[in-house]
Amino acid sequence: MLNLVLGLLFAGLFLASFQSDRRRLRNGVFLLVAAWFLLQALLDFLIDLNPWFEWLSLVVMVVPVVSIFVFAGFLIANGVTMVRREGAGITSFLPIAVGLAVFLAPVIAFLFVLSGQPVLAGVAALAFFLCAYLGCAFVVFLGYAMVYSRMRFSPNPAAVIVLGSGLINGKVPPLLAARLNKALEIYDGGAPAKPVLVPSGGQGPDEPRPESAAMKEYLVAKGAVAADVLEENQATTTRENLAYSVALLADKGIQGPLLVCTNNYHVLRAALLSRRQKINAEVVGAPTARYFVPSAFLREFVAVMRDNRLTNIILCLPMFGIALLITVALMNSPVV
Repeated sequence: MLNLVLGLLFAGLFLASFQSDRRRLRNGVFLLVAAWFLLQALLDFLIDLNPWFEWLSLVVMVVPVVSIFVFAGFLIANGVTMVRREGAGITSFLPIAVGLAVFLAPVIAFLFVLSGQPVLAGVAALAFFLCAYLGCAFVVFLGYAMVYSRMRFSPNPAAVIVLGSGLINGKVPPLLAARLNKALEIYDGGAPAKPVLVPSGGQGPDEPRPESAAMKEYLVAKGAVAADVLEENQATTTRENLAYSVALLADKGIQGPLLVCTNNYHVLRAALLSRRQKINAEVVGAPTARYFVPSAFLREFVAVMRDNRLTNIILCLPMFGIALLITVALMNSPVV
């Protein structure tokens, strides 16, 4: 009964928070916790119905552990694919590094515990707490990113902001083309009034022209009316993309619901940033090559954790305290 009550409580918190603003990461926390307690409530019901179902409890405990190592293996394989297709680089090696860390962390922690050294045992405990925290945070981020990216958006936006990405030889690459195609899909969607298109992106040090210029050229070539396209050519980050585009629209007297186009792996972080900047916008995602998504999601997760570093530090501080207490207790134990 307690699991059911807690599940319904967190489900209610999720619905209330979601109705208030769907661009909150805590929505994912409430949703994940609600799903866990409701799953436990379902197991309780099935076991009360027939003790034969007790084996499901073991499955629920084992599957997450097995999934962690399966996921690690998948990341390593994906990293190899990234190296083959994209070449050597931080982006390509990130999945490999994370996958190896997932495999090696429990082995190293186990060896630390076996060493009999209180300090090493304390470090192992701290590593366990931090890994558990990061794992739960990643599940929340990934799960809610998938939920958010499948939500319906306003069918009649006043403007569509397209977030820029790097050019290749001054031309729009496939990754950016997917965003622009999504914007064109909305532009040609049959709304009573066509939205203004805002390609946003400045000129990088290795680019011959601003990203926005190439993006506008692409949009017009694909059928957009040139007068409906407003270039924002100064932004170098997602925050600047949003802020400068909104300022440009305000200068033109364009207000109303906004829609932001990016790739599917970037949707949730862009939504979180738009909320933080108090911009009334929804974010939609364009499809991305499947082999590229895992590495991109990892980078987005790191960026979101960095954006919320103060919250993360506060939540992790008790873990350091507990690890210290474990170390002190082991030092004072006659067994050690």
